[in-house]
Amino acid sequence: MSTATSTRPKSPGSAPAKKHKITWPVVLLLIAAALVLVSVVATLTGNHGLTASGQITAALGSAVPIAMAGLGGLWSERAGVVNIGLEGMMVAGTFCGAWAGYLVNPWVGLLAGMAGGALGGLLHAIVTVTFGVDHIVSGVGINLLIPGICAYVNKIYYKDYVAFGAGANQSPPAESLPNITIPGLSPWLDTIEAHHWFLVSDVAGILGGLVTNLSVVIVIAAALLVLSYFLLWRTVFGLRLRSCGENPTAAESLGVNVYKYKYLAVIASGAFAGLAGAYLSLVASHFYKDGQTQGRGFIGLAAMIFGNWMPGGLAMGAGLFGFTDSLQLRDADNVHVLLIIVAVAMAVLALWQSYRRKYTPALISIVVAGGLSLWYATTDSVQRPLIVATPYVITLVVLAAASQRLRPPKADGQIYRKGQGK
Repeated sequence: MSTATSTRPKSPGSAPAKKHKITWPVVLLLIAAALVLVSVVATLTGNHGLTASGQITAALGSAVPIAMAGLGGLWSERAGVVNIGLEGMMVAGTFCGAWAGYLVNPWVGLLAGMAGGALGGLLHAIVTVTFGVDHIVSGVGINLLIPGICAYVNKIYYKDYVAFGAGANQSPPAESLPNITIPGLSPWLDTIEAHHWFLVSDVAGILGGLVTNLSVVIVIAAALLVLSYFLLWRTVFGLRLRSCGENPTAAESLGVNVYKYKYLAVIASGAFAGLAGAYLSLVASHFYKDGQTQGRGFIGLAAMIFGNWMPGGLAMGAGLFGFTDSLQLRDADNVHVLLIIVAVAMAVLALWQSYRRKYTPALISIVVAGGLSLWYATTDSVQRPLIVATPYVITLVVLAAASQRLRPPKADGQIYRKGQGK
């Protein structure tokens, strides 16, 4: 007896539309086009602050805690555990880092910050992996528990220091970590930047920001991003860990200890978040203070999602959010110039969407471009409250724009019980 399956032949017109993958050459081309646009606007307005070496250095400093928090989320979610408790683990890193940095030295403070965050990750792993509690509920609990404990202990432990006027929510200052400047190259780039040559000086300013007065933690963070890529995508360990986030049942049936890899991933996630917190208390401010993280753990998660759960994309997202975050530390005129740059970019996007016959998004883009152009033409500066809100607005806009191409791990956030694969 022969069996046959009746399937309706698909017409050429019914084939699903191909999704175009953004490749690295395309990304580099877009970056080059953005740099040319910035150079043109800088020449016309006379404001070269967006590509100044100081702006780039500040952007890198602001990107580090976001990138490390996002890297923590990437490790955890690649193993199938959603970790919105990164904010609380960052707070643990700020407190433990400042505490050990003050008592011993800032290098020990970095390790202590990672250890504090790792303990928060261990708590999250016990609650979610062993006891099967909903990942979101556990993360919210950690975000409420750890900051409360740190603030309480800080007020008790440093009460003598508080009595001398530092404030009830601040610890004594720790020593600074070293900065790195490449001799010879940095002054040469600074000289080229000062000439304000079209495009050349802008490139020199960007390169100068990458080699001038960099905290050693920035170099460590960059190395950890590269190391995470090779560890997760080029080793057997990484393959097994990622299999736990894609299909833990199949992974266990092949002999993978799913619980072990989930624990390792979530503890590492907490350690990275702790490093992000230690950076804030040892490099950015040299002391612990309540509310120091300012939601950077959540922005790190947004950078991870923007990067499609990949280290390279995460680095780009952290750079974008770090750049917007650093604007509040620099000249407010830079934000005003940024309005016209974004307006031109939106107009170009509208033309591209019209070419692809996506008329509704094109209309929205051209309306946004017109609104930003009008804002720039009718004002001389941007008010500071709007500058402070810029990183959070950019976070929402970028996530909304990137939502169509996201592909999270298939088993991300699912409760897994040991023995399902047997």
